[in-house]
Amino acid sequence: MKTIVITGGTDGMGAALARHYLTAGDRVTVIGRSRRKFDALVAAAASEDPSAVARAEFIAADLSLVADSRRVVNQLLAHHKRIDALVLAASFIRQHRQTTAEGHEASWALFFLSKYLLVTGLAPLLRAVEQPVIVNTAVPGTRADAVDFEDLEMVQGFTFMRSNAQQRRANELLGILATDDNPNLAYLTWGPAWLVRSSFAGEVGKGMRITAAVLGRLLGQRPEAAIRPIIRLIDDPSPGRAAYRGATQHTLTVGDRDEKDATRLAAAIEESLR
Repeated sequence: MKTIVITGGTDGMGAALARHYLTAGDRVTVIGRSRRKFDALVAAAASEDPSAVARAEFIAADLSLVADSRRVVNQLLAHHKRIDALVLAASFIRQHRQTTAEGHEASWALFFLSKYLLVTGLAPLLRAVEQPVIVNTAVPGTRADAVDFEDLEMVQGFTFMRSNAQQRRANELLGILATDDNPNLAYLTWGPAWLVRSSFAGEVGKGMRITAAVLGRLLGQRPEAAIRPIIRLIDDPSPGRAAYRGATQHTLTVGDRDEKDATRLAAAIEESLR
């Protein structure tokens, strides 16, 4: 029996993964904001395997809050001996700069700070298994210089495109830190090959929401289909870093200063979280 931890596990691909592994007989911890949605997915899994109820765990958290991310890490460390797979799939789209109650830029806090805290904080549980895997749903492939080290939270010049590129590159650098710490770890930055039908959570314009809903219905993949490549990667991991769009492996972005940038990023984050 594997232990699978999934952030954003009550919607879309995260929920589909949770249901898959519950029906496969594994232990699944879902981190999310909606207990109602979690109960619905567990009920669906239990209709196929009644034992799913005993193997499902829910941790309520808003991962845009550092305090919640830290609480999740502490709860998992206290109640788990191992984690076979950590899936980082929490998402909430913001087109404009917003700050959390803690003073952090909200998108940076959700899409990177929470992932940094989970990856580094849960490292002991991932080291407890022979073939651990992290699937980070940060679409691979952005500029090597996309991280603005002088203004990580983009107080100046925030745009959705800049913010998105920085998050994606930072998550690639996080993979360097994670695999340096644990050479047995498979760290995968992964994005779907095409649009996925989901609730499209976020603060976006009406036009974008309507367009996504229409295209999703007409052309989008069902979450159950979109996650098939993730399942294969979790079930048969290879140590090291890799990048995928769907089932297709992509070349990792390589810069002249990757190791130094990863170390610099970690130092900057530790300083910002003091």
